[in-house]
Amino acid sequence: MNKIVFLFLFITPIATSQKLSSSYSTRLGKVTISSCTVAEDIEAINNQAFCVLNPETGDIALDILMRAFVFENTLMYDHFNESYVESDLYPKAVFRGEIIDFDLTQSDTQIRMIEGFLTLKDQTVPLAFKVEIDNTPTSYVLSGTTVVLLEDYSIKIPKLLTSNISNSIHVSFRFECKVSNM
Repeated sequence: MNKIVFLFLFITPIATSQKLSSSYSTRLGKVTISSCTVAEDIEAINNQAFCVLNPETGDIALDILMRAFVFENTLMYDHFNESYVESDLYPKAVFRGEIIDFDLTQSDTQIRMIEGFLTLKDQTVPLAFKVEIDNTPTSYVLSGTTVVLLEDYSIKIPKLLTSNISNSIHVSFRFECKVSNM
């Protein structure tokens, strides 16, 4: 009997620490980018963004493949990948940051700030934005919006198209991160 109690006392903390140190992730995160001008509204959706969340520390990491954005027409897709983000040279955008004051025990919706750095086209720029976090029984759902300035990432719009493409790109996202034990 003493061996069973000892085994239980030994295994319980290990199981608990494994649950707490689990990361949550998704490979099917949704990122939408949009540019709205008087001349034209442009939108692209990427449903293959990778997100990892460590709920203990609030650390968050995102990898977004540029070629996974879907535009309403092929010409927009080509211009985006060839001329603006140069996907052959810079295949992904990377964000590394932290959710400030994240409370993994809070069961209702939290509104928090994320602070970190977005790297796009080898340019790394600080970025801070609000995130809404829903703690469900099986996941953390993170959603929000932010604005990215093209000039911060050395993205140049030809003068002929400046009335069609905004200098500030609106980015919205939704990641349903489930336990991944990474």
